Amino acid sequence: MTKTVAFHKNARNIFFHILTRCNLKCRHCYINPEQHGKQTLPLETTKKWLKALSHEKRESNLIFIGGEPTLHPDLHIMIKAARKMGYASITVDTNGFFLNHILKKVTPEELDYFSVGLDGSCKEVNDLIRGRGSYDKCVAGIEKALSKGFKISLIYTVSRSNIHDLKNMPNFLKALGIDRFFIQVIGIRGKSVQGKKRKSQLTRKEWGAVVPRVAAGAARLGIHVTYPKVFLDNSEHFECAGLVAENYFIFPNGRVYQCPLCEDFPLHSYVFEKNKPVPTHPVNEKDLFQLSIPEGCVMNKLIQPGNLSYDKQGKPKYKIACCLLKKEINPEN
Repeated sequence: MTKTVAFHKNARNIFFHILTRCNLKCRHCYINPEQHGKQTLPLETTKKWLKALSHEKRESNLIFIGGEPTLHPDLHIMIKAARKMGYASITVDTNGFFLNHILKKVTPEELDYFSVGLDGSCKEVNDLIRGRGSYDKCVAGIEKALSKGFKISLIYTVSRSNIHDLKNMPNFLKALGIDRFFIQVIGIRGKSVQGKKRKSQLTRKEWGAVVPRVAAGAARLGIHVTYPKVFLDNSEHFECAGLVAENYFIFPNGRVYQCPLCEDFPLHSYVFEKNKPVPTHPVNEKDLFQLSIPEGCVMNKLIQPGNLSYDKQGKPKYKIACCLLKKEINPEN
């Protein structure tokens, strides 16, 4: 059964970019060093920020991200520290190279998931997006992690470069032994902004014709699938995660965003000062969350209006959902 995952007031998701450096140069990388910083956070600073972001009464899910987080030599210490602080779940988003011997420095009991980015079922597709040799290295890393008992979730960022290959992913994941699959929509930010002429994003029709069908096929193989809702019919209610849930995107320069669409701009809600998140002055993204427009997500209308389409009367044909709204197919239900 496919269901939309509602936003929960008590759910807290902390996406912690501990550095912006990476060993790959993916076409769709959203990191913007001018806005996110170029530094690698020191271990002690990271511990203090983790403590400041933890919550005694609400479960907090922590995702370590980069750049490539396994490039940080102290990642394993951060994972252990976060576990002691009581974070409900800990995930590492990685490109699958598993650098700095991270698979030897943490145990499957200390980490809930490695969430691995791979954008093709074969090297011909993936390496065009992520760089030569990245497919072989990533698949070998996944197999090694699985053999050690780690749980793996795979992220596939859909664009015009690899939409044709998405249908091959369910059997590919089944063969590898991966039971969680996240189909991600490409965002027009970071490097993707530089490649606007490529028109990498899919239209509503293209997305709807492929993604739900492939997701359902993966679920039939016993794979738990999640993908962004992206588009809403005009009859569907729009809800902004920035007003309902708690999602925080922390960058090494201290900026804290609540909406990923804002990350190319100095619109962050908070900034770390003396190791504490402090609200920034208006106008910031939180002020814009309050706006209600027929198109749904006001940030999408401002930043990437090409996703929208209008009828002859100038009315939007559909709404754009909050980018954090997900659909889920859990084969166990």
